[in-house]
Amino acid sequence: MLKRLWNSRELRKFRRNKMAVLSLFVIGLYFAIGVACMFDAVTKDDYTQVLASRSLPGFYNQQVPEKRYDSAVSGIFVQTERALKSKDVESKLAEVELGKYRVRFKRDDTKADGSEKSEADFALRDGEKTVEELQQIVDQVNAIREEIKSCPNLDEDPSMMPTLIRLEEKVDELFLPLDSKQQFSHDLGLCLGTDSQGRSIFFRGVYSIKIALLIGLVTATISVLLGAFLGAMAGYFGGWVDHLIVWIYTTFSSIPGLVLLVVIAYAFSDSQIEIPWTTGGKGKNGNMLIKDTLFPVYIAFCATFWIGTCRVIRGETMKLRQLEYVQAARTSGFGSLYILLRHVLPNTAHLMLINFSLLLIGAIKSEVILSFLGLGVKSQPSWGTMIKDANINSEVMNGFFWQIGTATAFMFVLVLAFNILSDALQDALDPKHL
Repeated sequence: MLKRLWNSRELRKFRRNKMAVLSLFVIGLYFAIGVACMFDAVTKDDYTQVLASRSLPGFYNQQVPEKRYDSAVSGIFVQTERALKSKDVESKLAEVELGKYRVRFKRDDTKADGSEKSEADFALRDGEKTVEELQQIVDQVNAIREEIKSCPNLDEDPSMMPTLIRLEEKVDELFLPLDSKQQFSHDLGLCLGTDSQGRSIFFRGVYSIKIALLIGLVTATISVLLGAFLGAMAGYFGGWVDHLIVWIYTTFSSIPGLVLLVVIAYAFSDSQIEIPWTTGGKGKNGNMLIKDTLFPVYIAFCATFWIGTCRVIRGETMKLRQLEYVQAARTSGFGSLYILLRHVLPNTAHLMLINFSLLLIGAIKSEVILSFLGLGVKSQPSWGTMIKDANINSEVMNGFFWQIGTATAFMFVLVLAFNILSDALQDALDPKHL
Protein backbone atom coordinates (compact mmCIF):
# COMPACT_ATOMS: atom_id res chain seq x y z
CA MET A 1 0.00 0.00 0.00
CA LEU A 2 2.81 2.39 0.90
CA LYS A 3 4.57 1.61 -2.36
CA ARG A 4 1.37 2.29 -4.31
CA LEU A 5 0.93 5.58 -2.42
CA TRP A 6 4.56 6.58 -3.09
CA ASN A 7 4.13 5.93 -6.80
CA SER A 8 0.71 7.57 -7.00
CA ARG A 9 0.12 10.24 -9.59
CA GLU A 10 -0.43 12.97 -7.03
CA LEU A 11 2.71 12.22 -5.00
CA ARG A 12 4.87 11.94 -8.12
CA LYS A 13 3.67 15.36 -9.20
CA PHE A 14 4.41 16.75 -5.75
CA ARG A 15 7.94 15.26 -5.72
CA ARG A 16 8.76 16.96 -9.00
CA ASN A 17 8.23 20.33 -7.34
CA LYS A 18 11.66 20.92 -5.77
CA MET A 19 10.59 24.08 -3.96
CA ALA A 20 7.70 22.20 -2.36
CA VAL A 21 10.02 19.42 -1.18
CA LEU A 22 12.42 22.00 0.26
CA SER A 23 9.50 23.76 1.97
CA LEU A 24 8.38 20.45 3.46
CA PHE A 25 11.89 19.94 4.84
CA VAL A 26 11.88 23.44 6.39
CA ILE A 27 8.47 22.83 7.96
CA GLY A 28 9.69 19.48 9.30
CA LEU A 29 12.69 21.26 10.85
CA TYR A 30 10.41 23.79 12.53
CA PHE A 31 8.21 20.99 13.84
CA ALA A 32 11.26 19.14 15.20
CA ILE A 33 12.38 22.29 17.05
CA GLY A 34 8.85 22.84 18.36
CA VAL A 35 8.59 19.27 19.68
CA ALA A 36 12.03 19.56 21.26
CA CYS A 37 10.90 22.74 23.07
CA MET A 38 7.85 20.86 24.35
CA PHE A 39 10.30 18.45 26.00
CA ASP A 40 12.26 21.34 27.59
CA ALA A 41 15.05 21.67 25.04
CA VAL A 42 14.58 25.39 25.73
CA THR A 43 13.39 26.00 29.29
CA LYS A 44 11.96 29.03 31.03
CA ASP A 45 15.38 29.72 32.54
CA ASP A 46 16.90 29.89 29.05
CA TYR A 47 14.57 32.60 27.76
CA THR A 48 14.23 34.59 31.01
CA GLN A 49 17.81 34.57 32.31
CA VAL A 50 19.89 37.70 31.95
CA LEU A 51 22.91 36.53 29.96
CA ALA A 52 24.71 39.76 29.19
CA SER A 53 24.32 43.50 28.97
CA ARG A 54 21.22 45.13 27.52
CA SER A 55 20.71 45.27 23.74
CA LEU A 56 23.83 43.31 22.85
CA PRO A 57 24.20 42.95 19.04
CA GLY A 58 24.11 39.50 17.47
CA PHE A 59 26.75 37.43 15.69
CA TYR A 60 29.11 38.30 18.57
CA ASN A 61 29.65 41.83 17.25
CA GLN A 62 31.48 44.13 19.63
CA GLN A 63 29.61 47.03 21.17
CA VAL A 64 30.91 50.57 20.95
CA PRO A 65 33.47 51.37 23.71
CA GLU A 66 31.00 53.34 25.86
CA LYS A 67 28.55 50.42 25.95
CA ARG A 68 31.38 47.94 26.54
CA TYR A 69 32.41 50.01 29.55
CA ASP A 70 28.85 50.15 30.89
CA SER A 71 28.48 46.38 30.41
CA ALA A 72 31.71 45.62 32.23
CA VAL A 73 30.92 47.67 35.36
CA SER A 74 27.27 46.63 35.63
CA GLY A 75 25.58 43.33 36.41
CA ILE A 76 27.74 40.94 38.41
CA PHE A 77 30.34 43.58 39.26
CA VAL A 78 27.75 45.85 40.86
CA GLN A 79 26.24 42.87 42.71
CA THR A 80 29.67 41.84 44.02
CA GLU A 81 30.54 45.39 45.12
CA ARG A 82 27.24 45.69 47.03
CA ALA A 83 27.69 42.27 48.62
CA LEU A 84 31.16 43.23 49.88
CA LYS A 85 29.69 46.33 51.56
CA SER A 86 26.87 44.43 53.25
CA LYS A 87 26.91 43.18 56.84
CA ASP A 88 26.49 39.51 55.94
CA VAL A 89 29.17 39.41 53.24
CA GLU A 90 29.46 35.66 52.79
CA SER A 91 25.76 34.92 52.30
CA LYS A 92 25.35 37.88 49.94
CA LEU A 93 28.34 36.80 47.86
CA ALA A 94 26.91 33.29 47.57
CA GLU A 95 23.79 34.79 45.97
CA VAL A 96 25.61 36.82 43.31
CA GLU A 97 25.01 35.49 39.79
CA LEU A 98 24.17 36.70 36.32
CA GLY A 99 22.57 34.15 34.05
CA LYS A 100 24.88 31.14 34.00
CA TYR A 101 27.71 33.12 35.62
CA ARG A 102 28.29 33.37 39.34
CA VAL A 103 30.94 35.04 41.46
CA ARG A 104 34.00 32.97 42.39
CA PHE A 105 33.01 32.92 46.08
CA LYS A 106 30.91 29.95 47.27
CA ARG A 107 30.87 28.77 50.88
CA ASP A 108 28.88 25.79 52.17
CA ASP A 109 28.18 26.44 55.86
CA THR A 110 26.74 23.03 56.69
CA LYS A 111 28.08 19.50 56.72
CA ALA A 112 26.29 16.52 55.22
CA ASP A 113 24.79 15.72 58.63
CA GLY A 114 23.35 19.23 58.93
CA SER A 115 25.80 20.58 61.53
CA GLU A 116 27.67 23.82 60.90
CA LYS A 117 31.20 23.69 59.55
CA SER A 118 34.05 25.09 61.53
CA GLU A 119 36.83 27.17 60.03
CA ALA A 120 38.95 24.01 59.83
CA ASP A 121 36.29 22.35 57.67
CA PHE A 122 36.13 25.28 55.29
CA ALA A 123 38.19 25.04 52.11
CA LEU A 124 38.03 26.91 48.80
CA ARG A 125 37.55 24.89 45.65
CA ASP A 126 39.51 25.46 42.43
CA GLY A 127 38.92 28.94 41.04
CA GLU A 128 37.16 30.30 44.13
CA LYS A 129 38.47 33.29 46.05
CA THR A 130 38.30 34.65 49.57
CA VAL A 131 36.50 37.83 50.54
CA GLU A 132 39.81 39.69 50.67
CA GLU A 133 40.79 38.55 47.17
CA LEU A 134 37.42 39.60 45.76
CA GLN A 135 37.71 42.98 47.46
CA GLN A 136 41.17 43.41 45.92
CA ILE A 137 39.76 42.73 42.42
CA VAL A 138 36.94 45.24 42.98
CA ASP A 139 39.45 47.89 44.13
CA GLN A 140 41.61 47.29 41.06
CA VAL A 141 38.56 47.60 38.79
CA ASN A 142 37.61 50.89 40.43
CA ALA A 143 41.15 52.18 39.96
CA ILE A 144 40.97 51.40 36.22
CA ARG A 145 37.54 53.08 36.09
CA GLU A 146 39.11 56.28 37.39
CA GLU A 147 41.60 56.18 34.51
CA ILE A 148 38.80 55.76 31.97
CA LYS A 149 36.69 58.54 33.52
CA SER A 150 39.47 60.98 32.68
CA CYS A 151 38.66 60.41 28.98
CA PRO A 152 35.91 62.84 27.81
CA ASN A 153 34.65 60.58 24.99
CA LEU A 154 35.58 56.93 25.07
CA ASP A 155 34.09 56.25 21.63
CA GLU A 156 36.40 58.74 19.93
CA ASP A 157 39.64 58.00 21.80
CA PRO A 158 41.29 54.80 20.49
CA SER A 159 44.18 55.23 22.93
CA MET A 160 41.88 54.14 25.76
CA MET A 161 41.10 50.74 24.19
CA PRO A 162 43.97 48.89 25.97
CA THR A 163 42.71 50.31 29.30
CA LEU A 164 39.16 49.20 28.49
CA ILE A 165 40.37 45.69 27.61
CA ARG A 166 42.33 45.57 30.88
CA LEU A 167 39.15 46.56 32.72
CA GLU A 168 37.14 43.78 31.06
CA GLU A 169 39.82 41.18 31.84
CA LYS A 170 39.92 42.25 35.48
CA VAL A 171 36.11 42.06 35.81
CA ASP A 172 36.20 38.58 34.26
CA GLU A 173 38.32 37.45 37.21
CA LEU A 174 35.17 37.72 39.33
CA PHE A 175 33.41 35.01 37.30
CA LEU A 176 33.65 31.31 37.96
CA PRO A 177 34.48 29.65 34.62
CA LEU A 178 31.66 27.79 32.91
CA ASP A 179 31.90 24.11 32.06
CA SER A 180 31.78 23.08 28.40
CA LYS A 181 28.00 22.52 28.36
CA GLN A 182 27.27 25.84 30.07
CA GLN A 183 29.69 27.66 27.77
CA PHE A 184 28.06 26.22 24.64
CA SER A 185 24.59 27.16 25.90
CA HIS A 186 25.81 30.65 26.81
CA ASP A 187 27.47 31.24 23.43
CA LEU A 188 24.41 29.90 21.61
CA GLY A 189 22.18 32.23 23.58
CA LEU A 190 24.27 35.23 22.56
CA CYS A 191 24.49 34.40 18.84
CA LEU A 192 21.58 36.74 18.00
CA GLY A 193 22.26 39.21 20.77
CA THR A 194 20.20 40.18 23.80
CA ASP A 195 17.10 42.33 24.24
CA SER A 196 16.75 45.48 26.35
CA GLN A 197 16.64 43.34 29.51
CA GLY A 198 19.70 41.27 28.63
CA ARG A 199 17.72 38.11 27.72
CA SER A 200 18.74 35.87 24.85
CA ILE A 201 16.97 36.76 21.59
CA PHE A 202 17.91 33.39 20.10
CA PHE A 203 16.27 31.34 22.87
CA ARG A 204 13.18 33.58 22.82
CA GLY A 205 12.87 33.21 19.05
CA VAL A 206 13.34 29.43 19.13
CA TYR A 207 10.86 28.96 21.98
CA SER A 208 8.35 31.05 20.00
CA ILE A 209 8.36 28.32 17.33
CA LYS A 210 6.63 26.04 19.84
CA ILE A 211 3.99 28.71 20.59
CA ALA A 212 3.38 29.43 16.90
CA LEU A 213 3.00 25.76 15.97
CA LEU A 214 0.73 25.03 18.95
CA ILE A 215 -1.57 27.91 18.04
CA GLY A 216 -1.47 27.05 14.33
CA LEU A 217 -2.07 23.32 14.75
CA VAL A 218 -4.86 23.57 17.32
CA THR A 219 -6.64 26.37 15.46
CA ALA A 220 -6.33 24.74 12.03
CA THR A 221 -7.39 21.30 13.26
CA ILE A 222 -10.49 22.45 15.14
CA SER A 223 -11.48 24.98 12.47
CA VAL A 224 -11.14 22.50 9.60
CA LEU A 225 -13.06 19.74 11.40
CA LEU A 226 -15.83 22.09 12.52
CA GLY A 227 -16.04 23.91 9.20
CA ALA A 228 -15.97 20.72 7.14
CA PHE A 229 -18.69 19.03 9.19
CA LEU A 230 -21.02 22.06 9.18
CA GLY A 231 -20.36 22.71 5.49
CA ALA A 232 -21.08 19.09 4.58
CA MET A 233 -24.29 19.16 6.64
CA ALA A 234 -25.44 22.34 4.93
CA GLY A 235 -24.56 21.15 1.44
CA TYR A 236 -25.98 17.63 1.79
CA PHE A 237 -29.25 18.21 3.67
CA GLY A 238 -30.14 21.66 2.33
CA GLY A 239 -33.41 23.18 3.51
CA TRP A 240 -33.56 24.70 7.00
CA VAL A 241 -30.21 23.12 7.95
CA ASP A 242 -28.52 24.94 5.08
CA HIS A 243 -30.30 28.21 5.87
CA LEU A 244 -29.31 28.05 9.55
CA ILE A 245 -25.62 27.32 8.92
CA VAL A 246 -25.41 29.93 6.15
CA TRP A 247 -27.04 32.50 8.45
CA ILE A 248 -24.52 31.72 11.23
CA TYR A 249 -21.39 32.07 9.09
CA THR A 250 -22.81 35.07 7.20
CA THR A 251 -23.40 36.83 10.51
CA PHE A 252 -19.89 36.03 11.75
CA SER A 253 -18.24 37.00 8.47
CA SER A 254 -20.05 40.36 8.42
CA ILE A 255 -18.01 41.39 11.47
CA PRO A 256 -14.42 42.47 10.62
CA GLY A 257 -12.24 39.48 11.45
CA LEU A 258 -9.59 41.39 13.40
CA VAL A 259 -12.23 43.20 15.47
CA LEU A 260 -13.93 39.93 16.36
CA LEU A 261 -10.60 38.37 17.35
CA VAL A 262 -9.75 41.36 19.54
CA VAL A 263 -13.17 41.35 21.25
CA ILE A 264 -13.07 37.62 22.05
CA ALA A 265 -9.45 37.77 23.24
CA TYR A 266 -10.18 40.86 25.37
CA ALA A 267 -13.12 39.07 27.01
CA PHE A 268 -10.65 36.63 28.60
CA SER A 269 -7.92 39.17 29.40
CA ASP A 270 -9.03 39.67 33.04
CA SER A 271 -10.69 36.31 33.57
CA GLN A 272 -10.11 34.61 36.94
CA ILE A 273 -11.29 31.21 35.71
CA GLU A 274 -8.89 28.43 36.78
CA ILE A 275 -7.97 25.32 34.82
CA PRO A 276 -8.41 22.44 37.30
CA TRP A 277 -5.75 20.03 36.02
CA THR A 278 -2.88 22.54 36.03
CA THR A 279 -0.41 23.57 38.73
CA GLY A 280 2.00 26.40 39.43
CA GLY A 281 -0.46 29.15 38.51
CA LYS A 282 -1.79 32.28 40.20
CA GLY A 283 -5.25 30.94 40.97
CA LYS A 284 -6.64 30.54 44.48
CA ASN A 285 -5.98 26.80 44.42
CA GLY A 286 -2.57 27.10 42.76
CA ASN A 287 -4.00 26.34 39.31
CA MET A 288 -3.23 28.33 36.20
CA LEU A 289 -5.69 31.05 35.22
CA ILE A 290 -7.19 30.68 31.77
CA LYS A 291 -5.95 34.16 30.83
CA ASP A 292 -2.33 33.02 31.38
CA THR A 293 -2.66 30.12 28.92
CA LEU A 294 -3.24 29.87 25.19
CA PHE A 295 -6.93 28.98 25.54
CA PRO A 296 -8.20 32.53 24.90
CA VAL A 297 -6.22 32.59 21.66
CA TYR A 298 -7.58 29.19 20.62
CA ILE A 299 -11.17 30.27 21.30
CA ALA A 300 -10.76 33.60 19.50
CA PHE A 301 -9.28 31.98 16.39
CA CYS A 302 -11.52 28.91 16.21
CA ALA A 303 -14.62 31.13 16.49
CA THR A 304 -13.78 32.78 13.18
CA PHE A 305 -11.43 30.57 11.16
CA TRP A 306 -13.96 27.80 10.41
CA ILE A 307 -16.03 30.02 8.10
CA GLY A 308 -13.84 29.73 5.00
CA THR A 309 -13.63 25.94 5.23
CA CYS A 310 -17.39 25.72 5.78
CA ARG A 311 -18.11 27.67 2.60
CA VAL A 312 -15.71 25.63 0.47
CA ILE A 313 -16.92 22.24 1.76
CA ARG A 314 -20.58 23.28 1.42
CA GLY A 315 -20.11 24.09 -2.25
CA GLU A 316 -18.21 20.88 -2.92
CA THR A 317 -20.82 18.79 -1.07
CA MET A 318 -23.66 20.30 -3.13
CA LYS A 319 -21.85 19.01 -6.20
CA LEU A 320 -20.96 15.60 -4.77
CA ARG A 321 -24.47 14.76 -3.56
CA GLN A 322 -25.67 14.71 -7.18
CA LEU A 323 -23.07 12.14 -8.31
CA GLU A 324 -24.02 8.56 -9.11
CA TYR A 325 -22.18 6.79 -6.28
CA VAL A 326 -23.98 8.95 -3.68
CA GLN A 327 -27.34 8.28 -5.37
CA ALA A 328 -26.53 4.56 -5.44
CA ALA A 329 -25.68 4.55 -1.73
CA ARG A 330 -28.94 6.33 -0.97
CA THR A 331 -31.04 3.86 -2.98
CA SER A 332 -29.23 0.97 -1.27
CA GLY A 333 -30.77 2.08 2.02
CA PHE A 334 -27.77 3.64 3.74
CA GLY A 335 -28.54 6.45 6.16
CA SER A 336 -27.75 10.08 5.40
CA LEU A 337 -25.14 10.37 8.17
CA TYR A 338 -23.35 7.23 6.95
CA ILE A 339 -23.29 8.52 3.36
CA LEU A 340 -22.05 11.89 4.57
CA LEU A 341 -19.19 10.44 6.61
CA ARG A 342 -18.31 7.51 4.36
CA HIS A 343 -18.76 8.86 0.84
CA VAL A 344 -18.99 12.66 0.84
CA LEU A 345 -16.47 13.97 3.38
CA PRO A 346 -13.61 11.66 2.26
CA ASN A 347 -13.93 13.12 -1.24
CA THR A 348 -13.41 16.60 0.14
CA ALA A 349 -10.19 15.61 1.92
CA HIS A 350 -8.00 17.47 -0.59
CA LEU A 351 -9.86 20.70 0.15
CA MET A 352 -9.62 20.08 3.89
CA LEU A 353 -5.87 19.54 3.64
CA ILE A 354 -5.35 22.71 1.62
CA ASN A 355 -7.52 24.71 4.02
CA PHE A 356 -5.61 23.25 6.96
CA SER A 357 -2.31 24.63 5.69
CA LEU A 358 -3.88 28.01 4.88
CA LEU A 359 -5.53 28.32 8.29
CA LEU A 360 -2.31 27.35 10.05
CA ILE A 361 -0.58 30.25 8.30
CA GLY A 362 -3.44 32.59 9.15
CA ALA A 363 -3.38 31.60 12.82
CA ILE A 364 0.36 32.22 13.12
CA LYS A 365 0.08 35.67 11.53
CA SER A 366 -3.00 36.58 13.57
CA GLU A 367 -1.23 35.58 16.80
CA VAL A 368 1.54 38.05 15.99
CA ILE A 369 -1.03 40.84 15.55
CA LEU A 370 -2.96 40.00 18.73
CA SER A 371 0.21 39.63 20.83
CA PHE A 372 1.54 42.91 19.45
CA LEU A 373 -1.70 44.54 20.65
CA GLY A 374 -1.25 42.91 24.07
CA LEU A 375 -4.25 40.56 23.72
CA GLY A 376 -2.55 37.36 22.59
CA VAL A 377 0.16 35.34 24.33
CA LYS A 378 0.74 36.65 27.85
CA SER A 379 3.23 34.77 30.02
CA GLN A 380 5.44 33.20 27.34
CA PRO A 381 7.58 34.59 24.54
CA SER A 382 6.16 34.61 21.03
CA TRP A 383 7.07 36.39 17.83
CA GLY A 384 4.29 38.88 18.51
CA THR A 385 5.49 39.66 22.03
CA MET A 386 9.07 40.01 20.78
CA ILE A 387 7.95 42.62 18.23
CA LYS A 388 5.88 44.35 20.92
CA ASP A 389 8.83 44.41 23.35
CA ALA A 390 11.09 45.85 20.65
CA ASN A 391 8.55 48.63 20.12
CA ILE A 392 7.83 49.35 23.80
CA ASN A 393 11.53 49.50 24.72
CA SER A 394 12.29 51.75 21.73
CA GLU A 395 14.86 49.29 20.39
CA VAL A 396 14.02 50.14 16.78
CA MET A 397 14.10 53.88 17.51
CA ASN A 398 17.64 53.40 18.84
CA GLY A 399 18.74 51.46 15.78
CA PHE A 400 18.65 48.03 17.44
CA PHE A 401 16.90 45.65 15.04
CA TRP A 402 18.05 42.27 16.33
CA GLN A 403 14.92 41.32 18.28
CA ILE A 404 12.32 42.50 15.75
CA GLY A 405 14.48 41.16 12.91
CA THR A 406 14.79 37.70 14.50
CA ALA A 407 11.04 37.41 15.12
CA THR A 408 10.24 38.58 11.60
CA ALA A 409 12.79 36.24 9.99
CA PHE A 410 11.57 33.16 11.88
CA MET A 411 7.95 33.94 10.98
CA PHE A 412 8.75 34.81 7.35
CA VAL A 413 10.55 31.53 6.66
CA LEU A 414 7.77 29.39 8.18
CA VAL A 415 4.92 31.27 6.47
CA LEU A 416 6.71 31.25 3.12
CA ALA A 417 7.30 27.50 3.39
CA PHE A 418 3.64 26.86 4.16
CA ASN A 419 2.51 29.10 1.29
CA ILE A 420 4.67 27.16 -1.17
CA LEU A 421 3.46 23.86 0.29
CA SER A 422 -0.20 24.93 0.03
CA ASP A 423 0.18 25.82 -3.65
CA ALA A 424 1.95 22.54 -4.33
CA LEU A 425 -0.75 20.53 -2.53
CA GLN A 426 -3.47 22.27 -4.51
CA ASP A 427 -1.70 21.49 -7.78
CA ALA A 428 -1.13 17.87 -6.79
CA LEU A 429 -4.47 17.02 -5.15
CA ASP A 430 -7.09 19.17 -6.85
CA PRO A 431 -8.67 17.12 -9.67
CA LYS A 432 -8.88 20.24 -11.81
CA HIS A 433 -5.10 20.50 -11.85
CA LEU A 434 -4.35 16.83 -12.62
